[in-house]
Amino acid sequence: MRRRPLAVASIVILVCLVTLGRVGDFLVDWIWFSSIGYPDVFWTVFKAKAALGAATFLGSGLSLWASGVLALRFARRPAPLPPAFGVGSAAVPLLPGLFRRADPRFAWRFLIAAAAVIPGAFIAAGETGNWDLALRFIAQAPYGQSDPLFNTDIGFYLFSLPAYVALRNWMLITLFASTLVAGLVYWAHGDVVIAAQSRWISPAAIAHGSVLLGLFFVVKAWSYVLDRFLLLYGDNGVVVGAGYTDIHVGLPVLWALVAVASVAALLSWANLRRRTFRLPLTAVVLVFGSSFVLSLVCPALFQRIYVKPNELQLEAPYIGQNIALTQEAYNLRQIAVKPFPAELGLSYQSIQDNGATIDNIRLWDWQPLVDTYAQLQEIRTYYKFRDMEVDRYEIGGSYQQVMLSARELEPALLPPNAHTWVNLHLLFTHGIGVVMSPVTQKSAEGLPTLYLKDIPPVASLGPAIRQPRIYFGQASDSYVIVKASTPEFDYPKGVDNAYTTYDGSDGITLAGAARRTLFAWYFGDTNILLSNYVTDESRILFRRNIQDRVRVIAPFLRLDRDPYVVVSGGRLFWIQDTYTTSDWFPYARPAPEETANYIRNSVKVVIDAYNGSVAFYVADPSDPIVATYRRIFPGLFKPLEAMPPDLQRHIRYPEDLFLMQARMYRAYHMDAPEVFYNREDLWQFPREPNISEHATMAPYYAIMRLPGEARAQFFLMLPMVPNQRQNMIAWLAARCDPPDYGKLIVYEFPKDKLVYGPFQIEARINQNTEISQQITLWNQSGSRVIRGNLLVIPIANSVLYVTPLYLRAETGQLPELKRVIAAYGERVVMEETLSAALASLFKESAIGELSPVRPGPMTPGPMTPSPMTRGPITPGSMTPGRPSPAGPGDDRARAALRHYDLAIERLKAGDWSGFGAELEALRALLEALSQPAPLVSKERTQPPTATDDGLRPQP
Repeated sequence: MRRRPLAVASIVILVCLVTLGRVGDFLVDWIWFSSIGYPDVFWTVFKAKAALGAATFLGSGLSLWASGVLALRFARRPAPLPPAFGVGSAAVPLLPGLFRRADPRFAWRFLIAAAAVIPGAFIAAGETGNWDLALRFIAQAPYGQSDPLFNTDIGFYLFSLPAYVALRNWMLITLFASTLVAGLVYWAHGDVVIAAQSRWISPAAIAHGSVLLGLFFVVKAWSYVLDRFLLLYGDNGVVVGAGYTDIHVGLPVLWALVAVASVAALLSWANLRRRTFRLPLTAVVLVFGSSFVLSLVCPALFQRIYVKPNELQLEAPYIGQNIALTQEAYNLRQIAVKPFPAELGLSYQSIQDNGATIDNIRLWDWQPLVDTYAQLQEIRTYYKFRDMEVDRYEIGGSYQQVMLSARELEPALLPPNAHTWVNLHLLFTHGIGVVMSPVTQKSAEGLPTLYLKDIPPVASLGPAIRQPRIYFGQASDSYVIVKASTPEFDYPKGVDNAYTTYDGSDGITLAGAARRTLFAWYFGDTNILLSNYVTDESRILFRRNIQDRVRVIAPFLRLDRDPYVVVSGGRLFWIQDTYTTSDWFPYARPAPEETANYIRNSVKVVIDAYNGSVAFYVADPSDPIVATYRRIFPGLFKPLEAMPPDLQRHIRYPEDLFLMQARMYRAYHMDAPEVFYNREDLWQFPREPNISEHATMAPYYAIMRLPGEARAQFFLMLPMVPNQRQNMIAWLAARCDPPDYGKLIVYEFPKDKLVYGPFQIEARINQNTEISQQITLWNQSGSRVIRGNLLVIPIANSVLYVTPLYLRAETGQLPELKRVIAAYGERVVMEETLSAALASLFKESAIGELSPVRPGPMTPGPMTPSPMTRGPITPGSMTPGRPSPAGPGDDRARAALRHYDLAIERLKAGDWSGFGAELEALRALLEALSQPAPLVSKERTQPPTATDDGLRPQP
């Protein structure tokens, strides 16, 4: 008996602790949302959860309570209380003072109320997660386009249908729980007997069950009505959405099942008079038997016997609907399709005209470069470069593609004996700076040329950074306390260290014991409360991981996996791409390895790396989902035009979205249902053999000038190959620069021409004896060769292939860029630099263009007699090392020779602008030399001498 008060006390303490935890979480979230400027978002979500939880709790609780009370009322006889409550007039030990001489029926009512409250609370807790569905249903924006079957706005499918399905599921759960409560009451009172010897149910229990069964059939009838719309999400292997069988068999069957379920409900309620098993069993058999035969057997037979033999003819219209709405769901309709002739006419002039493309060919892969950064620029073990970003900047007056990475702090990398609370939460609080390098350049040792480097950041050519500290990033996952009585470590400085104090706007004040106690409870860390380093001026910074930060503020947005750092205005910012997605777009096929079948890159999020401020900018206002959320959270979103102009110049098309669109476009570029049905023009991603046997090429960013366009732009691109083939068939690109940001374009190659794909180029590289021998030699001499990714670079109407080659010592971690392999047409070359490789590829065409120049006779230096010279050469007439006097034509020829030699030197060095300048000067001289010579009188005042041209007249 003494254990019972202890058990009661334990339960009360547990409930209090859970309640206190919930209240603590609520207070911390409220304070945090207020500190970052989004209290309205917090209260909107809280009110929606509270209202939905209260509504579902009341609905579920009342249903369970009413079912239990009715069962108690109509049960045959009072039942004794459970042993825990005592029997008859005995006291109730579990609830001292509540029941002194309790009536059993009163006690049963209390038990029923508890049975209603507890399951009702669990049901309500599960339903509060649907607050998003409820708010979207209330504030839904129209899509502006209707589905082809019911002619209903697609907004109904995105917002209303999911809410109706959730409501149906809640009703079914509540009915099941209500039936369970009533059954337990009847069983306890002997109205339901289930034993080995006998089975019996009282008429009152049968009547009660009949009412609940009738309600179930009403919900089932409504469920069949909803199933009509769910036909638009089917997949019969040919059509995603409603196909021929769905419309001509499935739709009439569902209407028939609605009628059958309605009749079954009436039969169940009619059993209130008869109170037998016959009518309820008849209703159950009628509904479920009809459902099995009509919705499963009949459509399957119809599909196999009638549709399958005539599948293409019958399903073609619905395949077309599937194609059209899948393209709409993934925004594939806006892809512009253009032909790409894939010519082999690339020359030095083409290279010169596309200098911006050539100067931005990426030779540094992210993994070798991040390893190199780690060895050269991490400086201390507790710094880490987590990721490598690709972006573009105006540097030195030119538009350059660069790679950069943030130097973040990893407290876990501190020495083991330095893992103290002070170090982890007060002293080591932030990372510092970024490292930046151009994508093409390298030093003589094969290391990247650094535009931004060192601590604090030093800018050679890159943008200057005035506030390099990173308190919020990808690695920041623990809280820190700033403005404590001890300064923060800033960066290493010789034998000493530099220190700083946080002066940003983020953080929650820890003034007062109440605040410290709250956060000590929240983080489970009593040091916050006890440490003397924490003062009333101290502030606590948490949720410093930028993706966690965004998720807490806007959990309804899906995040791109690759946030990237941007240097703007002397500060560091993170740009996080986010998506609005849905599983409910009609007729659209889900993306591979995804459940979503609709996606838009609707919101760009900017996070200040120092202050932690988060700004949400709407990038696609036409998206109905983000339009709905703007109605729900009017203070959360800003128009994209409100983003600072310099940050707008760094937005880029996100790789996750592009990859999903490319995967869908492999099949859904085929608009004709017949072609789509036969998969005649199915595309695939090229193989990437340098990674693994089954790896495929990933999208990559590049600066290039498209055919027919005036300037180079920043693109995200990916080549395509035909299914089961390796020749290239097309390449897909997304524009990243304003004002054309977000526009997609696909260039299709001629289908009657062989264009080498990346895997075929890799095979040609491996078959090149000089390259393969050199790689084998390096791999055997204490080094390891690392093959970089092969890049396909469209230039003019041709395609150039470039891949870097890195060398790393077997015991080292410092990859060096040692060679560049380039391929064009049938030629494959390997040189030390990209410039040398291109010079080697196009040297012959350049020399061919310069063929009018005859270098032999114009070569300066010692003169030798011509083999045609007859007679003796007089002394002094041909002085070795001293050219004979020359006329104006000879001077121009020598000048042309000098320009030719300089042009060749510039070509070998990769100086395309210098090469072009020398070439233009040479052209002018050659044009002057090609002019007809003036007529000269046949009579000469003096006979020709050796000093005229070094030759005597022939006899």
